[in-house]
Amino acid sequence: MSDAREKWVFGYGSLLWRPGFEFVECARALLPGYHRSFCIYSHHYRGTPENPGLVLGLNKGGECVGNAFLIAEENWSKVKAYLDERELVTNTYIPADVEVELADGRKVIAHTYVADPTHEQYAGNLPVRTAVEIIVAAHGNVGPNLEYLENTVRHLDEMGIIDPPLHDLMDLVRREYGEINMGAGI
Repeated sequence: MSDAREKWVFGYGSLLWRPGFEFVECARALLPGYHRSFCIYSHHYRGTPENPGLVLGLNKGGECVGNAFLIAEENWSKVKAYLDERELVTNTYIPADVEVELADGRKVIAHTYVADPTHEQYAGNLPVRTAVEIIVAAHGNVGPNLEYLENTVRHLDEMGIIDPPLHDLMDLVRREYGEINMGAGI
C-alpha cells in the first residue's frame, strides 16, 4: 500500500479526459467492486427535471478501469472543493475513498464518487434500449445527453479502455439513429 498521506483521485467518466485540476501523476487504475454505468438521472448537466438524461456513476459490482491522479498535498483542499462542487450538484453521488490498483501494481487509496442507490435520481441498471431512448431525447445545460455518450466512448477508445456495455449503447444508437458527431463537450 502506498503512503497514506498521498492524495489520489479516481476518474471513470469525464474526469478521465477533463480532470479540471492540477496533478503530479496520472496512472491507469483498476477499481474492483464497482463498474461504470449510466445509472444516474441527470437533471442538470445532460437533462432537466422534466426530461432527465443519464450520466455515468460507479455502480456496485464488477470492476472499472479508469485513471488515478496524484494530487500535490498543498493542492488537495482546493482540488477536493472543486470536485465536490462538480460532482455533488444534486447529491446523487457519495464521496468515497476506495482502493485502486495502478498499472504498475501499486495499490493506493483514491477519492471518488459512487452512485447513491437510495437517491431519487438513481436509475439503476436500465435495459440498453431504455437507456438509449433516454439519452437520445435528453438535453441539459451543458448540451445533449447524446454528446456525453459519444464523447465518453470516443475518449475511452482513445485511451485503450474497453467497456463493452458503453460500446453496446453507442452501437445501438448508431444502428437506430445513424452516425453521431456531436462535438467535444463533457
